Amino acid sequence: MENILIFSILFFASLYVICSLMIYAYLDRKGENTNLLLIRLFIFSYVSKYKRMTRAETGKVGVLYYFWIITINLALLSTIILLMLKLN
Repeated sequence: MENILIFSILFFASLYVICSLMIYAYLDRKGENTNLLLIRLFIFSYVSKYKRMTRAETGKVGVLYYFWIITINLALLSTIILLMLKLN
């Protein structure tokens, strides 16, 4: 069970990083001021810019926003479950 949880943590965390980089690439293509070296520091502002821009373009929030939110929450949930199993 622990191996499955560790695998899911790594899987969802890697998907989170991929989604973050895809959001960064989208903003960079659209000409927004972005910095790859400081992406960890500015990711929340990049995501809010992405959300605002996609809503303005299509009327809906872009799919990457939802993938970004879901993957980090699933990684967090898997981590919490693993910690609860370790404590028992």
